[in-house]
Amino acid sequence: MLHEVSGDILLTNAQAIAHGVAPNDGHNQGLAHALRENWPAMYKDFRHFCQTTHPKAGSMWAWAGAEGKRVAALFTQDAAYDHGAKPGRASAENLNHVLKALRKWIEAEGVTSLALPRLATGVGGMNWDEVRPLIDKHLGDLSIPVYLYVTYHQGEQASEAA
Repeated sequence: MLHEVSGDILLTNAQAIAHGVAPNDGHNQGLAHALRENWPAMYKDFRHFCQTTHPKAGSMWAWAGAEGKRVAALFTQDAAYDHGAKPGRASAENLNHVLKALRKWIEAEGVTSLALPRLATGVGGMNWDEVRPLIDKHLGDLSIPVYLYVTYHQGEQASEAA
C-alpha cells in the first residue's frame, strides 16, 4: 500500500529507507548526505561495496544498521568512475530495473515497511510525474506500507498511519 506523506524521512518509523544514488556516489547532497551524516558506517560499507563490485545502474545495495534500520541504495543514475566526473542523470530504464530489485529484496528479506523520497527527481533530474507511475507499478500492490515522502519538512515527523 502506498501512502503519500509530508515530513522528514529521517524520522520515519518505517523499517527501511530507500533512496536513489549513482554507483560510487559521494553522498554529498540531499538525503544521501543526511544518511551519511547519521550513519557513517553505512557510507563506509557503501564505498567498500562500490570499490569492490563496481555496481551498475539499475541494481541496488542494502545495509542493515545496528538499530535495526535498513537503508537501500537504489542505483538510479549511471556511475561517475573518473576522478571528478559527475554521475549521469537517472532514467526510466534504470528506475524500472532497480524498483524490480527493490521489490525482490523487500520480499526476500521480509521488510515490514518502507519509506521512499521522490526518487530520481533531485540530482537524478527526472520528473515526478514520470517516476510516480513506476513506483505504483512495481510497489503499489505490496502488502506492506510504503510511505512516499512527497513534501520535505525538516525535523517534522510524518503521520505514517497505515
